[in-house]
Formats: sequence, structure tokens, C-alpha cells
Amino acid sequence: MENYSGETLSWEMIDGCIELALHREPCNEIGLKTLEELEGFVAAHNELKEESHTLIIHSRMKAGFCAGADLRELYLGASQIGFSNAEPQVRDFLNRIHAVMNAIDSSPLTTIAAVHGVTFGGGFELALTCDLIFADKMTRFCFPELRLGLIPGFGGIPRLNRDLGNAVVRDILLTGRSINATKAQNVGLVSQLAAENESLKLARFTAAQVKKFDRKTSAAAKRFLKPIPYGELNKEIDIFCHLFTEPAVEAGLRKFVESTDAQPYLP
Repeated sequence: MENYSGETLSWEMIDGCIELALHREPCNEIGLKTLEELEGFVAAHNELKEESHTLIIHSRMKAGFCAGADLRELYLGASQIGFSNAEPQVRDFLNRIHAVMNAIDSSPLTTIAAVHGVTFGGGFELALTCDLIFADKMTRFCFPELRLGLIPGFGGIPRLNRDLGNAVVRDILLTGRSINATKAQNVGLVSQLAAENESLKLARFTAAQVKKFDRKTSAAAKRFLKPIPYGELNKEIDIFCHLFTEPAVEAGLRKFVESTDAQPYLP
């Protein structure tokens, strides 16, 4: 399936480049529907990769790339059955989203996250699956999960640890502070900075360059450069599920859901 248009995302093949566009209001929160459509993309990717050289993931939402997990859906689902009983459902969701993230991470294609604005939590984790992150100057990255009594659960810690020094990882994780695109480039997180609203254009230009290279050579280089930390990813799921049943999580999620702030995920 070269082209698809869904409720939360769409993709199309353009001259050997797959463009995956996120477009769920207000800022591409990842819930069950998005997960379902991402799983559909992974299934399509297994065929599309044979005739592609690059994958670009971007957002059509003005607010940003992705604000992370759909915390309202998570809170309501856990409340219905009781947080102390929600661990199996949470683990199933995490196993499914990890399968999606791992498939993108291990794709033989050169993958580019073209990000802007809010790139938080699960959105940050999605960007980290890509080989390259191109960010416009207004982008902000953040792991706000500790405010909810949790750690990132979509693979963020092992992937950030793979790509950056420990001091940077600890600062981002333990303080919950957001960092701007310039600092992200300075610490090695962002490959290229773009002018406002220009990250997708830059990614498309880069895809045209990537097309010139032999695909088997690029894939071999990627496998060598970018090992997937499967063991650490599995540990992250276990820790997240253990923490989820703690009272601090229910209180943190309730506070988020009851917030009257238009963007409660912002620091």
C-alpha cells in the first residue's frame, strides 16, 4: 500500500521516499487509534522498504511534532478498572508500541524525523527511533514523565543513552526541563537545524541526496552504527509497569486530566 490516509496519520511514496505524516488534533497524542494506524504502517513498510531509500516522519499539526502519549485515554482506561489492576493492559500497550518503535529503528531505510514545536514524551521517543533528527528553530524536546511518577515508556531512555552522553541523558530525564533545538544540536541530538517551518523541506532535500547511494551499503552501515538496545528496552517496560500502580501516578495523571491549561504538557 503506497498511499494511505487515516484518522491520525497518513503516508505516501514520493520518488522512493516514504513520507509518514502525523495529523491528530491537537498535537498527535499517541493513543490506541494512533497505535493501530502505526501498526498498519509497519506492516506496509515491510513491502514499501523494497522500493524505497528514505523514510521521513513529520507532523501537519501547528502545535508541534507530537506531545507524547494520550494521557487522558490512559487515565480513563486505568480508572475504569482501577490503577492497581491496570498493569496487564499497560504492558500490552507498551509491548505493541515498542514493536512499532523497534521496527522503525531497525528499518534498512535512512530515516529522518522532521520535527517542529512540541516534541515531548512519546513524540520525543518516536523521533529518537530515526537515524537523523532535523529540527526547526522553534522545536523543544522534553521528557516530562517524572512529573507523573513515571519514566518514559516508549523506549526513550535506552535510545537517548545510545545516542548521547550520560550527563545529558540524566539532565533531560531527571529535571524534566525542555531544551531548545540549538542546545539539542550542540549536544548531538539534532543533526541539522532548519528555519521555522523548514524542517520537512530540509529532510526532502536530504532524501534526494540519500537516493544516490547504494541501498545495501547504506543498510549495512546503519546496522553497524546503530545497534538496537533490546535488553534495556525490555527493562524499561518492566520499570514503567511497576511504577504505574504507585499512587503517585494516579495523582499525577488526575492532575493532568483536570488541568484547565490548553497545553498541560508544557513545562
